[in-house]
Amino acid sequence: MDFLVNPQITKVEPPFWFFGMKNPELQLMFYGPQISEFEVSTNFDCITKIVKTENPNYLFITINTHKLTESILPFYFKKEQEIVFIQKYEFKKRRENSANRKGFDAADVVYLIMPDRFANGNDQNNSSENTTEKYNRDLPAGRHGGDIEGIIKNLDYIQSLGATAIWSTPLCEDNDADFSYHTYAQSDVYKIDPRYGSNADYLRLAQEMHQRNLKLIMDYVTNHWGITHWMIQDLPTPEWIHQFKEYTETHHKRSVINDIHASQKDLEICLKGWFVPSMPDLNLENPLVLNYIKQNAIWWIEFADLDGFRVDTYNYSEPQAMANWTKAITAEYPNFNIVGEIWMPQTAQIAYWQKDSQIGALRQYNSNLPTVMDFPLMEAISKAFNEGYSNGDTGVMRLYDHFSNDFLYPNSNNILIFGENHDTQRLNQLFGNDIRKYKLTMTLLATVRGIPQLYYGSEIGMDGDKNNGDADIRKDFPGGWPNDPQNAFIASGRTEQQNQYFDFTSQLFNWRKTNNAIHSGKMTHYIPENNLYVYFRYTATQTVMVLLNNQDELQSITTQRFAENIQHYSLGRDILSNQLIDITHQILLEPKSSLILELA
Repeated sequence: MDFLVNPQITKVEPPFWFFGMKNPELQLMFYGPQISEFEVSTNFDCITKIVKTENPNYLFITINTHKLTESILPFYFKKEQEIVFIQKYEFKKRRENSANRKGFDAADVVYLIMPDRFANGNDQNNSSENTTEKYNRDLPAGRHGGDIEGIIKNLDYIQSLGATAIWSTPLCEDNDADFSYHTYAQSDVYKIDPRYGSNADYLRLAQEMHQRNLKLIMDYVTNHWGITHWMIQDLPTPEWIHQFKEYTETHHKRSVINDIHASQKDLEICLKGWFVPSMPDLNLENPLVLNYIKQNAIWWIEFADLDGFRVDTYNYSEPQAMANWTKAITAEYPNFNIVGEIWMPQTAQIAYWQKDSQIGALRQYNSNLPTVMDFPLMEAISKAFNEGYSNGDTGVMRLYDHFSNDFLYPNSNNILIFGENHDTQRLNQLFGNDIRKYKLTMTLLATVRGIPQLYYGSEIGMDGDKNNGDADIRKDFPGGWPNDPQNAFIASGRTEQQNQYFDFTSQLFNWRKTNNAIHSGKMTHYIPENNLYVYFRYTATQTVMVLLNNQDELQSITTQRFAENIQHYSLGRDILSNQLIDITHQILLEPKSSLILELA
């Protein structure tokens, strides 16, 4: 009998594991026709639990990996005490110092890419035999062919922009019949979508990025899978997902989670209702499911050498289960960063979800989540720079009022800040393509507390109207396809206006890399007057003064008001023009403009 030939098992997940993890327990899933009918044993006396579910095609075996001394572990599948076949399982060596990898932080600038719309580096994988939706660039919401190779080929462009990290929307396989380019309805979470490339390509992306000192952030989805996921098609147990007698969709009202007055019915629908009909809701209260996605996340960190996660719809799942998921990752990687999408309108509701929040503690809850997304700031930006000065609540006063709530955060410097993303209205659309308002926004993002995130294409003035559908805010980057009439990845291929956008953004964020006061300094801001906002970032050795004139008129600013921060300084170096400016009495500011001064 040839024990190496094994038609009985079609999948083993995780497909391999790693020596030296802190958590000794590893839950292995074996999948194949009637696989649970077999008795299983192995060497080293390492099996601690065997779980058989209602579906005989699954077998879950937990082992203690700390008992292993060899890299290949054989599993003996038996019937009536006779070995029918052997399934070998491999353990790989971890990278040196893997557990201490440093995640992204406030010294970074994150560049957000939708890979299908960024660049097509390999037109041989535009479609694949094993996925349903085919290449059709003529269809706005279709597959356009952007891929991992396209990102790799344009890393120099991203780096020249001043970005230090890349967050790509999900790259794992999504086999929906249409709209699959967004890839949030995944059909295999251990496999890169073949239209983007392969697992090996994803690893190569990480390697190419690390050679340039760039960090790779994976977009991870814990709340749901796609309806076409192979496990959804053959559920291990009906309780793998949340199911109601009739299809029930979440009401998306996330405030019920921490609402002391919320009804249990509203809470149940909030957490267990499906996001949309094509995205079944995972039941993370089932230990098999929670262990599966914990291990899947850790597997990707080790395999692809990741630097962070952005977690989609973080607070759509059971809060305690998510806290356990996050804790499992940060226990293995104490310096790894995870940012959760908490799309809520008020700072208090966002702050509830950050690790060690005192607001969360009022409900005996700690999310363990290091970083949250500052959606209230995004909302303030979308209004502030479109408003003149009419009363005390409009214009840049919105920004002042927003930052005055930072006391609610346990760590206000570890927050992702942005003006837009792949789900929102494009900034340049909101601003009517007024580059002055774009510059004001980028100046703000580059200089306040937190981790700035830029959305691909805005740095060359790309716009798009969400009212025309999501495809309009996710247009193809010009030059990402061989036959594009224009290549905006290079200066000579950009229009004069596009270069104005790019040059400003590049200069600003490349400067940001050099200034520790911006990365980790304190912030003092002053109540805006006449739609002009002034604030300082400073350490013991560096001070940066930022002025935002949101009024459509020239303004002269008397600096005596800011003496507590200006102190003994008499000059400020304009970081864009490199000119020295006397700050002892007055500073002139052009209409709708900003000024960043390194004080000297």
